[in-house]
Amino acid sequence: MPRTANHEERRASILAAFVRVAAREGLASVSLRAVAAEAGISLRLVQYYFETKAGLMQSGFMSLERESNRRWANRIAELPRPPTARLTLRALFEEALPTDEASREFHLLWVSYVILAQTDPGISGGTLIDGPNRIRQRIAAILAQGKDDGEFCPELNVEAEAAILLGLLHGFGTAVLVGQMTADAAQANLTHQIDRLSR
Repeated sequence: MPRTANHEERRASILAAFVRVAAREGLASVSLRAVAAEAGISLRLVQYYFETKAGLMQSGFMSLERESNRRWANRIAELPRPPTARLTLRALFEEALPTDEASREFHLLWVSYVILAQTDPGISGGTLIDGPNRIRQRIAAILAQGKDDGEFCPELNVEAEAAILLGLLHGFGTAVLVGQMTADAAQANLTHQIDRLSR
């Protein structure tokens, strides 16, 4: 058991070093050697856990998604019980918008992955599709619950509205990241969109 835990801790430490290097120097500049130096370990040890740069980048992306999900779950846990659909959606949006270092890193690296995947066959395009699809499905489930509970219109098209909210979330996230929109304005616009669903 301790041996397994040590392996998981070392792997997590390497992935954390990867995120720091990628956020600081850009995803295209990441190398196994740079990550090893950041983590304070040998290149050979990084290669033991991640044989190739592509493998490290793929695992790094999945690690980012898991961490974002963990932070969202923590936000949900702090809501009044049981949380309404509106509050749950707001918690999701607050986590997804780049408003602190962790969420900013996630959004910055997400955009970098999307761009790099267009020219780098080592990055799986499927991963870039699966992640947003999971978020869309999650939003749809929250909307469906809100519809059943009478928070939203009975005629609500759950799938269509989930796709719209996901698109707004991506667009507003980038707008906040580059400074074109404040986080408060983005959150207010998203809240406005949610409020429209009850009419």
